[in-house]
Amino acid sequence: MTTILEHFPEEFKPREIQKEIIQGIEEKIKSGYKTIILSAPTGVGKSLIAATLARYFGSSFIVTASKQLQDQYAKDLKFLMPVKGKSNFACLKLMDQESILKSDTRSAIQKGLTCEKGLCEETTMKNGKKVKESCQFKPKLGEPQDVTKDSCYYYEQKYRALTSPHSIWNYAAYFQLMKFNRKAYAEYVSKPIAIFDEAHKVEDQIIQFIGVDIYNAYLSECHIDEKPYNLTEMSMVAKLLDDLARSYSEQIKELLDSRAFILNPDYALLAKLESRYEKMANAHAEIFLNKNNFVVNDPFNDERGNFRSVSVKPLDISKYVKTFFDIENQVFMSATIDKDSFCENAGLDPSKVGFVDTPRSPFPPDRRRINFLNTKKLSYSSSKDDELAVIKKIDEILSQHSTERGLILTSSEKRCIDIRNNLSEKNRQRIRICHSRNENGMTQDEVLQEHSFDEDGVLLSSSLWEGVDLKDDLSRFQIIAKVPYPNLSEKRTKDKMKKFPLWYKSQTLTKLLQGFGRSIRSENDWAVTYVLDSAASDLLLQSKFMIPKAYQDVLGFPSYNSSIKSTL
Repeated sequence: MTTILEHFPEEFKPREIQKEIIQGIEEKIKSGYKTIILSAPTGVGKSLIAATLARYFGSSFIVTASKQLQDQYAKDLKFLMPVKGKSNFACLKLMDQESILKSDTRSAIQKGLTCEKGLCEETTMKNGKKVKESCQFKPKLGEPQDVTKDSCYYYEQKYRALTSPHSIWNYAAYFQLMKFNRKAYAEYVSKPIAIFDEAHKVEDQIIQFIGVDIYNAYLSECHIDEKPYNLTEMSMVAKLLDDLARSYSEQIKELLDSRAFILNPDYALLAKLESRYEKMANAHAEIFLNKNNFVVNDPFNDERGNFRSVSVKPLDISKYVKTFFDIENQVFMSATIDKDSFCENAGLDPSKVGFVDTPRSPFPPDRRRINFLNTKKLSYSSSKDDELAVIKKIDEILSQHSTERGLILTSSEKRCIDIRNNLSEKNRQRIRICHSRNENGMTQDEVLQEHSFDEDGVLLSSSLWEGVDLKDDLSRFQIIAKVPYPNLSEKRTKDKMKKFPLWYKSQTLTKLLQGFGRSIRSENDWAVTYVLDSAASDLLLQSKFMIPKAYQDVLGFPSYNSSIKSTL
């Protein structure tokens, strides 16, 4: 019988740390574990470990949270077939209507003519009756492809992945497959293993898929006034969702029956209405079946008191973990994951879950040094003097690194603005506030692009704790201004803390540890981190047994084993 290591991709040479991890996983598998959690820091090469496991089992799903990581997997490992969403592909039907050449997909995507807006099925009249017909470009799964016929690019890649032994999905597409298409694709989803990368994001991904945000724009589109609905009560929120779904359904019917649509179909509008309908109807169905498991946060109003949005999220995700992750063997991988809190939150029996904790980081400690300055202990109710003391220290650090690019992380957009406004004029000019949406209308990617051309620019953000790689001289220093505790003003946060005692601390710790790694991305990279909020030291000390081994060398703690002995 072959070992797992023998299935390491031939075009790469395994490093010692990868061999140790793979051996650790193999021991867990031989011990009978079907579910394994792998804690492995940035730089270990988790994608190659995932690929090795996939090849060992013969067929697999690999799932990741970011399109960038999905692209990296597919680029480095050619045997993995990627599945991407409809917005990434030009719609052949819309291109045909606009007389765009089939080869010019780039122009079509730039014009918004994507599969997201095209209709895979449309209603037509035959013999005086309405019938639904599939798009002429949509291929049929499992049937030989007609080489003389153009086939939908989205379904081509999706079917190629389904019929391939190994494929890589984002969480949303994978959840869609497992929740809505499992029976239809039963022949293709019975893989022996699924490997979930960035597993610390599992809860957020489930919330995005199952939860719903109701925006004022939806109410306007449906001519619904929110005032009769008490949006602090779940039953009333459920009724609003049902009313919205009914309205969108009626709008779809009216549009399809209209003479204007028959003469000049507006497929983009139809796709939008159908998307809205599905979102409202699916959310209503979930809440109707599991009313006690959903939490409605207080509605968000603008400065004039006008309604803007209300958010509904599931509290206990364990039901969805059982549904979405129902594969014989499962491996959950992350650089920042704690077994006990993950099992508690996901509804897994810890005794049936194997845990492999990578003993060290591949990056030397002196290249990722962390300085705990303990300037002030910040909280929601911090005094103005304490806040200004932290900002003054930020200003000093910026002056020390006057010729280098860097990153400042804090807990809210308001704190970002306060920090920028209270810096010295010279350092203020170096600052770029960076979020998914920014004051000047720029996207996060556009701000990051500008930053890459600025020799001494500094990013300031409450959202770049993860998901961004500031490698090499894109950031030689980073400042943790405030510990990123979950927002206690949210009802869900309070309810979650009560039901899952480890969750609040784990969420904060995960985000903090992710933040430590934003500026050190390879063995030759280096950066220094400054932590100003003294609450960080308290958190790390209280939670040291939740901290992966690979971080302990830079946090000032004794080794994992001696930490355990000291408590006995």
